[in-house]
Formats: sequence, structure tokens, C-alpha cells
Amino acid sequence: MTRTLLVVAMALLVGACATRGGAVPQPFPRPGRNTTAARAVPDARRHADAYAITSTALDLRGTPFVYAGASPRGFDCSGFTWYVFQQHGVTLPRVAKDQYRTGRRVDPDQIIAGDLLFFTTVAPGASHVALAIGGDAFVHAPSERGQVRVERLGSSYWSKRFLGARRIVDAAP
Repeated sequence: MTRTLLVVAMALLVGACATRGGAVPQPFPRPGRNTTAARAVPDARRHADAYAITSTALDLRGTPFVYAGASPRGFDCSGFTWYVFQQHGVTLPRVAKDQYRTGRRVDPDQIIAGDLLFFTTVAPGASHVALAIGGDAFVHAPSERGQVRVERLGSSYWSKRFLGARRIVDAAP
């Protein structure tokens, strides 16, 4: 009898904790629910995309330069940025000069991770493109003798050739 009473008391105690207030745990976010938290997800997702994009780009370091390349077997500069954004559902034009007309212009002091950086190298206008990864650093597929690597915008070579930056993926406010 004492044992039965103890089991019943434990069951009531455990059951009371699980059902207090009638709340049932739900996955977040629930489709079709219009809550403040669910509305915040798109802004957070756009912000996360920039970091996911830069992470994908950094994972490709060491990939060789291949003229007209746009796959992990080898990249040229615009094939690299095209491929990286494509992995995240963002379609860019394939050529650097066309990528330069995409997105929003960004002031040099407002560059953030995920922005595209453009340079004048082999021809006037946007002839080279890279991906900002934060601070002064960017990742890109440079020249026929190179491989995907990280460099500094402030270096003497790149700073003289910097043309501008474009924002493709919005950051959270």
C-alpha cells in the first residue's frame, strides 16, 4: 500500500510539472504562426548568410586558378564568387564587370563580410573580384599562377587597384 501511494504521488508530481499551464513544447518556428520571433528569422537569416558565404569561400582556399573555372576543380576570380554565392541560393552574373553592376554600392569604410570587392587589374573597369571576409581581409582566386587565398585590401598592390564594393546579401539592422 505504501509503495502504491509513493508511485501515485511521484506520478502526480512529475505530471504536474509537465502539464503546468497546458504548454506543449513546439519546434521553432512553426509554419503559419505569425509571432514576433518568427518575423525576426528572415533578418537573422540574411545576416547569417553573409557569414555562411564567407565560410564557404574560406573552405575553398588552396583551390587552383583555372581560366574560366567555376568549380572546386579550379576557379577564375568571378567563377569563384559566382560559385560561392550559388552554393547559398544567390545567383550572380558570371563575369566580374557584370557582378560590379549587381547589388548595392558600398562606401569603402562600410565594407563588411560578404561584400564583393572590385579591382582594376588587367583592363580598365572591374576586371577582378574578391569577397570581403572582415576587417581588411578578402578571399579571391588571383591570376594564373595563384590559388584561392586570403589577402589584405590595404596591401600596396590591392589598395592602388581598388575600384569599389557591392553588397549582395543584406546584413541585419
